[in-house]
Parts: sequence; C-alpha cells; structure tokens
Amino acid sequence: AYGRDARQTLDLYRPAGVRDAPVVVFWYGGAWVKGRKEDYRFVGAALAAAGCVALLPDYRLYPAARFPAFIEDGARATAWAIRHAREHGGDPGRVFLAGHSAGAHLAAMLAVQPRWLGQAGADPAAVRGLVGLSGPYALQPNTPTLNAIFAPPFTAADWRPAEAVKPGAPRSLLLHGAADDIVWPSQSESFAAALRAAGVPVELEIYPRRGHADTVAALSAPARARAPVLAAIQRFVDATPA
Repeated sequence: AYGRDARQTLDLYRPAGVRDAPVVVFWYGGAWVKGRKEDYRFVGAALAAAGCVALLPDYRLYPAARFPAFIEDGARATAWAIRHAREHGGDPGRVFLAGHSAGAHLAAMLAVQPRWLGQAGADPAAVRGLVGLSGPYALQPNTPTLNAIFAPPFTAADWRPAEAVKPGAPRSLLLHGAADDIVWPSQSESFAAALRAAGVPVELEIYPRRGHADTVAALSAPARARAPVLAAIQRFVDATPA
C-alpha cells in the first residue's frame, strides 16, 4: 500500500539478487475509468527481466475520482518507490516514470510538473527519465465522461503535459503506433516538439502499421515482435546515469 484507499496499492517486480538497479514506475491505461495492475504482470516481468526494479501501481478512477486525484496518486506511488528503493534492490536516485495511454499522460504530468512530486514528499531530481507509450499529451476532452473527469475549475493548461514543459524536465522516450486511431501519433509529436523547444533531450519513435495497444502489448513475450519497445526502453534506461 502507498496510501489508505483500496486503489492505492502497487505490485513490485525485481530480478533476483539485484542491487542499485534502475527503478521504473509504470502506469497502465484505461481512459481513467478502468484498469487493474494484475492485468499487466507481463509489463512488470519484462522490465524485471531487463534488469529493472518495476513498480505497477493502481490508482483511483472515475467516477470515484476526477483530475487531479489520479495525478496525486501517481506522485504518492513515486514517493513510495523512492523511499523503499534500496530495500528492494533499486537505486533511489535513478527513477523512471513510464506508462501507456492514460498512464503515459499520468507519468508525463509528474515529469513536467514536479510540484506534484514535491507535494507528495518526493524529490523530483530522483526522476531521471520519462517513457511514454501512446500517450494523450495534448488532451482535448471530447466525450461526456472525459468532460466530467477533466472539469472546472481546472483548464487544459492544467492537464496538458505538452503545454507545461519547462527547461530541466527529465529526458524522455516517446513511442507511438502510426496506425493508432484512439490517441493520434500527433500527440507524441506535439509533446516531443515542446520538449525539444525547452531544451529537453527526447527520442521519438513512431512504429509503422501499429495501433494503440501494440506499444504495450509488445512488452509481452508472445507479442514482442510487434515493435522493439522493450529494447528501446532498456537502451534508454541504460544510457541514463543516476
């Protein structure tokens, strides 16, 4: 548990006998209305096999929660990851925030708006990188549910990572499918452009003929041939010092 709510729990995956390994906190997607960490065991297993200590948190969802409650949950889970990294073989100064779809949005919000981590008692400097898979970084709510989740008094400037980038944000790896018709690839392209404009190192990879789910499915052993997602993440993490 990283909080008192039933949704404020996380699962941890680690290689046997690891010490000072990079720590990856990964949030799944589900349009802020669904998702269970247990359904993403393949992500934790893949990251642990790549030499990382991986944490997969649940977080509060609509209708029980609206923006920014799930961002606050993400910050609390990250603070827990940093505090407990060493006892699980991780390096508390080498933390990566990652996610798919709505989870990528959550990770990006924490990366570019460090105040959320600060409010949770975490040091934003511990975050060394962001890995975003198919994320809606320039989100425009276009359904009644999304308009209820992202509602006044908050505005687009509050929930769009692409509009909140400032110099000093952690280096980023953005992966997206070119055939994604749920979250358009232009979302990652816009975010990458904003990061570059702020002087933040960013790698952007758009996979031809791949859809929205392919970027996360490619972390599973049966679907790994769909896209080199795991190899890209491992290369990015290995190249990022503490």
